[in-house]
Amino acid sequence: MTERTYNVLFVCTGNSARSILAEGLLNHLGQGRFRGFSAGSHPTGRVNTHALHTLKQYGIPTDGFRSKSWDEFSQYGAPELDFVFTVCDKAAGEVCPVWPGQPMTAHWGVADPVAVEGTEERKQQAIRDTALTLKRRIELLLSLPIYKLDKVALQKAVRDIGQK
Repeated sequence: MTERTYNVLFVCTGNSARSILAEGLLNHLGQGRFRGFSAGSHPTGRVNTHALHTLKQYGIPTDGFRSKSWDEFSQYGAPELDFVFTVCDKAAGEVCPVWPGQPMTAHWGVADPVAVEGTEERKQQAIRDTALTLKRRIELLLSLPIYKLDKVALQKAVRDIGQK
């Protein structure tokens, strides 16, 4: 059976770091099998420079990333989503829009690296640590035999990934 491309939305509050990292990593690692997007419930309007630097370190082009509202993905013409993952606790507790396609959802919470205080090196390290956690989770998602799993098993699997 030929697999299709799966659309994945990563949601955070500000859409400045965690969800941006996840979008970039999934698009890079998914090799066309997955298409990543990111959005925020209350977007900051800017992408964190440390997040962009970290994506560059993974060899991921950083052109085109922007902080945007999750409303873009609930409107007519938005991509039909297969999965929506919240990557911060605050966004997970908010009432989400109705997503086109009735995607599977899971919480993949990661501590906010932007909230880390201290030196620039400490802030950059927090972003790198977050990227590594998200990369591991994305690799687990990519390893799932999605087309072979029934809906209940797949939902459990994507929720379990958020605990790792």
